[in-house]
Amino acid sequence: MSFTKKIGPLNLFMLALCALIIVVAEYLFLRGDELHAIFIGLWAPTLLGLVIFIKQILNGGK
Repeated sequence: MSFTKKIGPLNLFMLALCALIIVVAEYLFLRGDELHAIFIGLWAPTLLGLVIFIKQILNGGK
């Protein structure tokens, strides 16, 4: 089974989105805009936590 089929296209999209958020936050941080970088960098774990929460709700809390 391929990696994409194993985790699903939506999960792959969310992981790619979180990776992009981290790259943008690093770029901003290295340019000297630390506060905006930290603000944007906190989106990645927030999105991952939201996805995990929704999956638990849809799976019946298992």
